[in-house]
Amino acid sequence: MANTESWKSSFFSRKSFLGTARFKLPIVFGAALAGSLGLSAGIIYPNPFFSIDSSGILSTSGKIDTTNPFFRPLGTNGRTCNSCHLAASAWSITPADVHAKFDATKGMDPIFRTNDGSNCPSADVSTPRARSSAYSMLLNKAVLRIALPMPENAEFQIIDIDDPYNCPETTTSHPAFYRRPLPSTNLSFLSAVMWDGRETVFGAIAGKSLNLEQSLENQALDAITGHAQGNVPSTEQLAQIAEFEKAISTAQVFDVRAGRLDAGGAKGGPVALSQQNTYIGINDALGGDPTGAAFNPNVFTLYESWMHSHSLYRQSVARGEALFNNLPIPITGVAGLNDALKQPVIMGTCTTCHDSPNAGNHSFSVPLGIGTTAYPAEPALDLAGLPVYTVQCLATGETTQVTDIGRAMISGKCADIGKVKGPVLRGLAARAPYSITAEPRRWLMRLSFITSASILRSLRSKRRTWRRSFGRSELPMSPKKGDMGHSKFVGILSASLRSQRCQCDEGC
Repeated sequence: MANTESWKSSFFSRKSFLGTARFKLPIVFGAALAGSLGLSAGIIYPNPFFSIDSSGILSTSGKIDTTNPFFRPLGTNGRTCNSCHLAASAWSITPADVHAKFDATKGMDPIFRTNDGSNCPSADVSTPRARSSAYSMLLNKAVLRIALPMPENAEFQIIDIDDPYNCPETTTSHPAFYRRPLPSTNLSFLSAVMWDGRETVFGAIAGKSLNLEQSLENQALDAITGHAQGNVPSTEQLAQIAEFEKAISTAQVFDVRAGRLDAGGAKGGPVALSQQNTYIGINDALGGDPTGAAFNPNVFTLYESWMHSHSLYRQSVARGEALFNNLPIPITGVAGLNDALKQPVIMGTCTTCHDSPNAGNHSFSVPLGIGTTAYPAEPALDLAGLPVYTVQCLATGETTQVTDIGRAMISGKCADIGKVKGPVLRGLAARAPYSITAEPRRWLMRLSFITSASILRSLRSKRRTWRRSFGRSELPMSPKKGDMGHSKFVGILSASLRSQRCQCDEGC
């Protein structure tokens, strides 16, 4: 690793091998197919297991023991946990992964099963062409169809469904939603398990403590009996899966321009992440840290040492980190925050919600509605292929339209319609697109969705300041057209956020 340029050259030009002396598995780094087909069961892969993306390399620290039940088909349809949670995609799955599986097997890989992989369980899957149509949401957005029963205590009813598939199994009593499988890594930072929190088992203090082991075992149980269509696994198998998942820390270790992300005093990569202190409520922005510690907006401190680096690229990463921590944001219209505090405008930063140090999770289990499930959607979001539910609150008669009812399907409360949990902000570079329903793909669109025009004006002002300091030709981290957006400034912020890695959780 000392000679970075020669190492990169050999890295891209030849096959490398992972495995034990008894068996070696060829992996072509950077090839979608190699990572997309998953790891072979029964093999212990040594550290490091690398995968490459456009900005650098992601590495999983430690050994990957594929004798674990995580990698074994415990159901009846051939699926394993590894079907949707791939090491090469930060233990989630991407549209590129799904397409690779389809191309290699003509849509017969175990991930292509009609119980939740197709747009409708009764879809025609008799031919490759039919399967391509039936699994279009899985192929194009890497989402699974999650059908849930209406809660018995529901304060609302579904009065209309606009379903593009006219699926007879999608009903007002059993609606279905399309959700990304969240990564099964960096799980120590979780405050809730699943997008809607349905597998969350609280500890002694509800909402302020988490029984992570039981939560993960519940998730594994429902995944095996549901996604894998299996019988109830043994208690030992569930415990082994949970222990395997808890032991994984995943983060980007290298950037093609900034170099190693743990060099020059920086703390990027999975080793530092695995040692990061965390607990439920840590650094809560509203003063709820159980230790009594005050909120510190400087949540990410990975690249402070790069602020005065000789490398302009490293400086840009440090600036992106500082912006994430400290750029003022007028937070408006966030259900579960503005309405809960009865404040139409809350001045905060990105870290007001992403408050867990160097992980960026919301340290308390607080589902929020930021518009990712709303209909009509913001221009940055792509709702193609999603059903639209018109939901009416029984007490008031008020109606709202959403593509996902979210936490309300578990709590039954009108106030929770459309709310989902926020993700852990590590590992995102490996698993675009980003949100619950798989959009937006690009950081420019993501920033446009999350931020207001006034914030973007502030960012552009900072960009002009940096241009005066460095000159147009010297500004670093400008992405190629079609990669992270056309704006050079947004490219700087995007690359900085990519270098910090974002978004990793557990199931779907």
